[in-house]
Amino acid sequence: MKDRIRVREDRVLSKGWSELRSVTFDYRRRDGDWQTMTREVYDRGHGAVILPYDPTRGTVLLVSQFRYAVYVTGHDAPLIEAIAGLLDDTSPEETIRREAEEEAGCRIGEARRVFEAFMSPGSVTEKLTFFVAPYSAADRVGAGGGLAAEGEDIEVLEPTLEEALAMVADGRIMDAKTIMLLQYAKLNGLAG
Repeated sequence: MKDRIRVREDRVLSKGWSELRSVTFDYRRRDGDWQTMTREVYDRGHGAVILPYDPTRGTVLLVSQFRYAVYVTGHDAPLIEAIAGLLDDTSPEETIRREAEEEAGCRIGEARRVFEAFMSPGSVTEKLTFFVAPYSAADRVGAGGGLAAEGEDIEVLEPTLEEALAMVADGRIMDAKTIMLLQYAKLNGLAG
């Protein structure tokens, strides 16, 4: 693929919490013709996401939190999501363990990596590593809620898998990573 891309210009538009770049490049099409394109690329790093599930009670652990980018689209409710976080120079496994305890007060035992996916490949570089892990009531070692210093104000939810899937169907769950993990759980019979 490298012989099909020639970067003409790569400039930083914004560098804050993440980096936004404007890249102009030539792309050699399958028919051999070259086409010049400009794309904005948002680099926020890679992340990991986990769906803890209780196979005995049929429940899953989810979190609900305010997301400004969702709010400005007219969605006023907090977003219901699977537990997730940016890698921050740690492995995906370390990230999901840290985030599960911080966000949901849950200590994760054996987690299973199930797949990786680019979430918005048209403009965002982020790749997520997806996990599932069994948990029980005994694994709930804290209240969760996130870190106030990171602007987190998280509510922990513990619906059954069927209730969570109904929330997808009626529009209460609209987060892609969460929908993917809930469907994985259902297809693989993880939580009832």
